[in-house]
Amino acid sequence: MPNQQPQPLQWQALDLMPALVSLNPEQRAAVHYLAGPLLVLAGAGSGKTRVITEKIAELLRSGHQAERIAAITFTNKAAREMRERVAKLISKEAAETLQVSTFHALGLRFLSMEHAAAGLRRGFTVLDADDSFGILKDLSPKAQKSDVYDLLRQLIGRAKDEGLTPEQALKAARSPRELQAAEIYQAYQQRLQTFNAVDFDDLIALPERVLREQEAVRLRWREKLSYVLVDEYQDTNRTQYRLLKELVGPRGAFTAVGDDDQSIYAWRGANPENLNQLTVDYPHLKVIKLEQNYRCSGRILRCANAVIGNNPHLFEKRLWSAHGEGDHIRILNCRDDQHEAERIAAEIVYKREQQKALWSDFAILYRGNHQARALEQALRLARAPYHLSGGQAFFDRAEVRDVLAYLRLIANPDDDAAFLRAVQVPKREIGTITLEKLATLAGSKHVSLLKAAESIEVQKQLAARPGAQIAEFAGLFRHWREAATRMGAGDLTALVIQESGYAQHLVAGLRDPESKARREENMQELVRFLRESDKGRDGLSALANQLALISFSDRDDPGNAVRLSTLHASKGLEFRHVWLVGVEDGTLPHQGAIDEGRLEEERRLFYVGITRAKESLTMSVSQQKKRFGEMERLKPSRFLRELPETDVRQEGDDPEREAEEKRERNLSHFARIADLLK
Repeated sequence: MPNQQPQPLQWQALDLMPALVSLNPEQRAAVHYLAGPLLVLAGAGSGKTRVITEKIAELLRSGHQAERIAAITFTNKAAREMRERVAKLISKEAAETLQVSTFHALGLRFLSMEHAAAGLRRGFTVLDADDSFGILKDLSPKAQKSDVYDLLRQLIGRAKDEGLTPEQALKAARSPRELQAAEIYQAYQQRLQTFNAVDFDDLIALPERVLREQEAVRLRWREKLSYVLVDEYQDTNRTQYRLLKELVGPRGAFTAVGDDDQSIYAWRGANPENLNQLTVDYPHLKVIKLEQNYRCSGRILRCANAVIGNNPHLFEKRLWSAHGEGDHIRILNCRDDQHEAERIAAEIVYKREQQKALWSDFAILYRGNHQARALEQALRLARAPYHLSGGQAFFDRAEVRDVLAYLRLIANPDDDAAFLRAVQVPKREIGTITLEKLATLAGSKHVSLLKAAESIEVQKQLAARPGAQIAEFAGLFRHWREAATRMGAGDLTALVIQESGYAQHLVAGLRDPESKARREENMQELVRFLRESDKGRDGLSALANQLALISFSDRDDPGNAVRLSTLHASKGLEFRHVWLVGVEDGTLPHQGAIDEGRLEEERRLFYVGITRAKESLTMSVSQQKKRFGEMERLKPSRFLRELPETDVRQEGDDPEREAEEKRERNLSHFARIADLLK
C-alpha cells in the first residue's frame, strides 16, 4: 500500500520554531533525527517528555500521518498527559488519531483486530490478577498457601515473558516449583482458551508470537505503523522488546527514550540489558545523551552523580544543572522510627509556615510500605494533610469489582470467572452444590456456565428452588444483553445495579451512615466514569477490556497534601522538598539485596530518591528498630559513604544553628498540638 500524503486534519500550519529554539542542542538533535534507530539516554529531569512530544510534531511535519505514529508509555496517566501535550503543538483532531498507549493497551488493540490470528473469538475477555489467581487455585492439586499461587503465577508469567510454550517451559524447569508451574501452565492456557480469555502477560506475548510467526500480519502492522516512540525504555521486559522489534522491523524507524540509571523494576520483569541489546540488533543505532537537568540544585545533582557513578555503565553520562548550588543535603540521626517520624512531621509543618509553601511541595519517600505507619501517625498529630500513594485502588474495591463482573459477563457470556463472582453477589438461593453440578453439566455439554444456566434442559436437572434461581439469573443477562444494544455502558451499569438487587445488597446490614454513603458514592462514581468512557468506545466488550488495563494511579489525584510514597512509586515525580527516610543498611539497601549481592538496583533506587528533590533533600537514619519484639541496632546505609562530603551536612556540624531551628520547629509543632486539643 503506497504511503498517503497527510490530510489537512493531520497538521495545522502552526509556527513551532520558537518552541524548537527553546530546546537545548541535544534535545533538538533528538527531535530532528529521523534517519534511523535512535536511543535517547535521558537523565532524570532532562525534559524527555518534551522531546517525545516535539518529535511527534516533527514527524508530522516530515510527512508521517498521525494515525501511523505509535507512542508507547508505561501508564495510562502518562499516555493521557502525552496526548494532551501533543495537542498543544498540533491540532486536537490529529492528537486524537495518534496511537498513544501503554504496551498492554497496544497489545489489546492488536488482539482486538487480529483475534482470529491469535486463536481468539471476537469479544474475548482480559482476566485480571484475581481471576488468574482463582484459576490457578482451582487447577492446583491440593490446598496451598496464597503465596504459593502468587509464585506459580509469577513463574507462568516469566515463561510467557521468555516466549516459552507450556511444552518448552516443562523442558526448561529446573526446580520442583518450576516443574509444578510448567505442568499447571498447560492446563491454565487450556482453561483460558475455553473461557475465550487472555491474561495480562498474553497481551504482550500473543501479539509478539503472531507477528513473529505470521508474515502477512507482520507486514500489515509494519505498514500500519510508520514510526514508533517508546518512553521509559529501560523498564521494558524481554517480550516487550521482541514485540517492538517485530513492529519496527529491520528499518528501525523508532526512538527509544530511557535511562539505565533509573531501571528499578527488575522484580517485575524489567530488563535493563535491553538497552545494550539495541546496539547489537541495530549496529547503526544513534545515541544522544540528555544530561542537562532542569529540576535539581547543583548539590543534589553532584550527590546523585557520585552515587550512581559506582554502578557499571555501557553509556557514561553526567547530569548538570544551570540552577544554583542550593542547600546542603542534610542527614538526621534519630533514635528510632517513631522519633524519625515526629521530627520530619515537625520540620514539614515549620518549613511550610516559614516559606508559605503548599503541602504538596513536600514528600516523604521510603523503601517499603511498612515504613509509612509511623509517618502517618506523626502527620495526623501535626494536623498535616497527607496522601499515601499505593492505597487501595478504586477498581480494586470489592463493590466495584462485583459490578464489573456483571459487565464482563454481559460482554462475554463465556467468562466463567465473572459468572461465579456475579452469581454470588447478592446472595441467592444458589449454593456450592448447585454451582458444582452446574459446572459438571456445562463441562459435559462443552459450554460456559452462563450458557448452561440458560438451558432449560440443564435447569430441569437442578433442584427446584435453586434451578428457578439459576433460570432467573440467566434471564436477567438476556435482558441486559438486549439493553446493551441500545444504551451506553454507564446507563447500562446503573440499570444492572438496580435490577440485580446489588444496590440493596450493598448497604444491607450496615449501620454506619458514612460506610453506606461511601459505598453508594463508589457506585455513582463508577457510573459517572463509564458514562465518560462511552465516548469513542466500540461496544461494551471493548470497554470491559479497557477497564482491565486501568490502574489506580491513573485516577489518583493527591491534591494539596504531603506525599507519602515508596521509592518505586515516586519515579517520574518531583517535589520542592524531599525527606528520604530509613537510610540504613538492611532497609536501603534492602537486606535481601545485600545478602545476594544485588546492590546495583538498590543504588539506582537511592539515585531515584535523590533526584526527586528540586530544592532541598534530607535523609534520616535511625539508631535502632524493633524486630520480632527485640530492639535491633542499625548501621547507616553504605550508600551514605558515597556522597561527596562537601555537599553533605551531618547533624551536629553547626550546633548553634541547629538549636535555634529546633526551638522554632518545636514551638510551631506544639502550637498545632494545642490547636488540635482545643
